[in-house]
Amino acid sequence: MADLSNVHVLILATDGFEQVELFEPRQALLDAGVKVTLASEKMDPIQGMNHDEKGDTITPDMLLDDVDTEDYTALLLPGGVANPDTLRMNDRAIEIIEEFADDEKLIAAICHAPWLLIEADVVDGRRMTSWPSVRTDLANAGADVVDEEVVVDGSFITSRKPEDIPAFNKAILAALQEELEDA
Repeated sequence: MADLSNVHVLILATDGFEQVELFEPRQALLDAGVKVTLASEKMDPIQGMNHDEKGDTITPDMLLDDVDTEDYTALLLPGGVANPDTLRMNDRAIEIIEEFADDEKLIAAICHAPWLLIEADVVDGRRMTSWPSVRTDLANAGADVVDEEVVVDGSFITSRKPEDIPAFNKAILAALQEELEDA
């Protein structure tokens, strides 16, 4: 396994993120030695959700406005319904996604998070998956939509739902290792 200690992953989230879709990938990255930074619209703790019930909170490390995408290797976008729906209305969140895409850096999005990719206009011609209710939006934005637990298309990794997290995490770590080996 490649040494991932020089890898730095940015997570974008706000209130309403699906708890397991932030905490489990974050922990898998930390366990692999990856540096992880959580950016949000505010520095107050943000509220996680277990489906439609309030879950745990987490305190962001920085504000979206302070993010310099040059400092990061990859971007992780957890789902939940309210989280990506709120963030897609935030100009800086969309700019961050556009900058990662322009630089062909790894972007991993799960569940409802592909809404953010649609808003950033980076899905056209890409093979992707998502939560079922987002698939029509992806298709309308030009994505080739499939129903698979994890889809890797170039620098994009997408998954459908919390049950896909093990495959999602494995794909993210494999992509980060491959990137280091190719460097």
